[in-house]
Amino acid sequence: MSAIFGPAGNSESFSAVHKSSLKAPTWLKEFGLDAYEYQCGKGVNVGEETARKLGAAAAAQGITLSLHAPYFINLANPDPERLKQTAGYITQACQAADWMGARRVVIHSGSVMKRTRQEAQEVTLRSLKEVIKICDGEGYGHIHLCPETMGKINQMGDLDEVLEMCTLDERLIPCVDFGHLYARTLGELSGDEACERMLDRMAEVLGSERASRFHSHFSKIEFTQNGGEKRHLTFGQSEFGPDWTPLARAVAARKWSPTFICESAGTQAEDALTMKQTYWNFLSGDETV
Repeated sequence: MSAIFGPAGNSESFSAVHKSSLKAPTWLKEFGLDAYEYQCGKGVNVGEETARKLGAAAAAQGITLSLHAPYFINLANPDPERLKQTAGYITQACQAADWMGARRVVIHSGSVMKRTRQEAQEVTLRSLKEVIKICDGEGYGHIHLCPETMGKINQMGDLDEVLEMCTLDERLIPCVDFGHLYARTLGELSGDEACERMLDRMAEVLGSERASRFHSHFSKIEFTQNGGEKRHLTFGQSEFGPDWTPLARAVAARKWSPTFICESAGTQAEDALTMKQTYWNFLSGDETV
């Protein structure tokens, strides 16, 4: 097994020539990629027919699908009505993913909301337990929910918080967004030592086998000193990081098999291909990257 790579949604180069995401699997295969994350950040608006067609096209091309659930999920909100809404967003996302044959749904955890991080985390854990029960009841126990590390300092979702969420159930897989972690630590989590430390921590909490299959988002991200994440950048912009090379080196050395989804701003397919090529150079023993 080896890592797989693809874009979050459609890059500008794809959208310039295609109007439908149904063309994405064939385009990505020809481009040299092997994964695709369907975006439902603004709501789950894809119908069953379209979702099934996309899934069939992806299966035919060997493209592994995942799905990003709506951004407005907030597991950290203690209001029971809000939890009901959040559970509804997540089950809708699971339904769409199931139609597509996608087995991973990325979810956000929410905001601290004028509480201590520990208080917010306790609410998040209770909410996530309830969401898992609801997903099971709806028949989506086979779908892996992937809590995501977040980029803004006032959001829940640093690495330890996400890993703690994933200890609730074996089907939970962390979505480790290395750009987000870089941004929320104001550039601290970057470079060889930081990458090794993060991967070691994942293995410590989840075990090496489960950690090796982690889900991931990656892009360069501009941050501000007060808030953390400001905006996603492209690999061609060099003022901010993180650098992909140390992470590629570390994952290849461990022979782990994560899914890497590139979230660059408009060049996500091109940058995903760069990520894949760098990783494979390390995997094949070419240290001249």
